[in-house]
Amino acid sequence: MLQRLEEAQHQDPAQSRPYEVIREYKVFRGDEKQPTSEVMAQINFAPPATKTYTITQARGNSAGEKMVRELLDRETQSAKKGPGSQISRTNYDFVFLRDETFGVVPEHVLRIVPKRKDRSLLRGWIWVDARTFRIRRIEGVPAKSPSFWIKDIHITLQFADVNGMWIPTSFDAMATVRLLGRYTLAGLTIPARDSLSTVPHEVVSPKE
Repeated sequence: MLQRLEEAQHQDPAQSRPYEVIREYKVFRGDEKQPTSEVMAQINFAPPATKTYTITQARGNSAGEKMVRELLDRETQSAKKGPGSQISRTNYDFVFLRDETFGVVPEHVLRIVPKRKDRSLLRGWIWVDARTFRIRRIEGVPAKSPSFWIKDIHITLQFADVNGMWIPTSFDAMATVRLLGRYTLAGLTIPARDSLSTVPHEVVSPKE
């Protein structure tokens, strides 16, 4: 299974084709229902390992933009590491937990344990399509704290096919911002010139 998981990532056109997407973020403080911040970012990837971003619009509390920038910095730095940030046996130990089926899509659920303390690696779980061995969901906490300002961060990424490439289509995070309290961030990726081809399903976090 792990060999096929690594092969699926290596063969993904998203690793070798340039692309541009727009990501919309909404940031909520505590249990508030209305966002305190809304941020738009343009993200560009140029193979093999160059990812950049530009904040194109920011409204509301500046803490929301700061949180978005911290997470985008982590994402772009992870891209620079190439294979050093991939879900592979080089970077992680794996523990098979169970099989799940949502609709017609069977999935393998595995726990991932980073082999080193690195802010580009996550300690948590992955959901792997049992037929294509593509990762549909990653959920966890960074193996190393991303920054002084953001702590106790929990990240959830969901993936789908966008114009033939398998890339994150939603990015959610919960974190404590130092001196400001608990925040929740919801991000949605939109292709710059098209719409999403699929929308990932929602799942419940596994129990330890």
